[in-house]
Amino acid sequence: MATIFNEMLDKAGNTRGPYTRVEEWLKTLKKKDAERATREAEARFRRQGITFAVYGDKEASERLIPFDIIPRVFAAAEWRRLSAGIEQRVRALNAFIHDLYHRQEILRAGRIPQHVIFNNAAFVPEMVGVSPARGIYAHVIGIDIVRIAENEFYVLEDNCRTPSGVSYMLEDRETMMHLFPELFANQRVAPVENYPALLRKTLESVAPPACKGDPTIVVLTPGIHNSAFFEHAFLADEMGVELCEGTDLFVSDGYLYMRTTQEPQRVDVIYRRIDDAFLDPLTFRPDSAIGVPGLFDLYRAGRVTIVNAPGTGIADDKSIYTYIPDVIEFYTGEKPLLKNVPTWRCSETKSLTYVLEHLSELVVKEVHGSGGYGMLVGPTASKKEIEAFRPRLKANPQNYIAQPTLALSTVPTYTASGVAPRHVDLRPFVLSGDRVRITPGGLTRVALKKGSLVVNSSQGGGTKDTWVLED
Repeated sequence: MATIFNEMLDKAGNTRGPYTRVEEWLKTLKKKDAERATREAEARFRRQGITFAVYGDKEASERLIPFDIIPRVFAAAEWRRLSAGIEQRVRALNAFIHDLYHRQEILRAGRIPQHVIFNNAAFVPEMVGVSPARGIYAHVIGIDIVRIAENEFYVLEDNCRTPSGVSYMLEDRETMMHLFPELFANQRVAPVENYPALLRKTLESVAPPACKGDPTIVVLTPGIHNSAFFEHAFLADEMGVELCEGTDLFVSDGYLYMRTTQEPQRVDVIYRRIDDAFLDPLTFRPDSAIGVPGLFDLYRAGRVTIVNAPGTGIADDKSIYTYIPDVIEFYTGEKPLLKNVPTWRCSETKSLTYVLEHLSELVVKEVHGSGGYGMLVGPTASKKEIEAFRPRLKANPQNYIAQPTLALSTVPTYTASGVAPRHVDLRPFVLSGDRVRITPGGLTRVALKKGSLVVNSSQGGGTKDTWVLED
């Protein structure tokens, strides 16, 4: 069994440097105060309407994400190393997407088989030849990272389409500052609350060439029934821009307009939170009732910017993930600073044979899956669950990848029986426009069940405030 790295304690049981102040605080934290703070945090989240939808769950379709009151802490030097790897990856991903929709040099060089791209539903042929403002395709990216040792981090997946969760990062920090202001008094924690201002600055920086003066920005949402609607409304409000549904926008005389109580207002930048297929019924799915007819033609003509660009999903598809180390080397000429998790492509006969023989040891994921659904966690699955999964994998092997079970690091977490280690991952949020901006910290998701490695909120996980200590 691999050794599990405890981010708070070293092997000798001594407190690691970044957690010194937190450990002192925990020694003075009374049970009744911790329970009161947990209840107050839940009440704050409920008042704010911070919920997520659980599709197919008739009993409780709207749930609160549990908030843990003990922060996760990174030293400044740790964060600098992580940031360098994240920035390298983001720059390479944008170069990769640009290349796929233009010269396709990485395919010509044989670094990625052509069928892996052209047979992939995330590749959007309509984007071929389209050059967005500043050449940026993925403006808002969430990189999911896990830690297994003091200086060993792995990228679990890249989220280049419409990454969510930033509102939880911001609310976690605000709640923590409200509940325990004394914790912030004696150390410098890098701020995250300027994220909405930096997001707006990024969106303004990628306004189309046709824009004259200050760009008008909108957030495009599918509506109140979407699982991340709270976040859509939250970010629009924080940025001071309009939250729109497809019916609020229309194309006229070669430009995009927003309906207002007075005259229509021209729109320059759309931060869209709807999938590619639903953006424009004239170009993509004709049955889409949440898109804007004619939007894509305007985009191709450089009259409006769509953030993130259509077709960015090809870079975060799980079948492409295995090639990202090659992608980084191809476009940067450097070795990846952050490792990928070793991965078997079940579409390959040899890999499929290995995976079928070792199902009880591996995590098997759907290529297009998310939220922890449709996956098999072999080491915690019953024999019955494994045998039920086997025929699904055999019937459609190209729909799956498999990975070893990593010994995810643990951080101190407040549980019903007191403070205990629980497994975590991290989603830092990256903005890419006139420059790359990485929010210090990000969203830490925590598996609240003892021994569980599944951190997704849809599977019972919670969140924590994530601190980066400044020098």
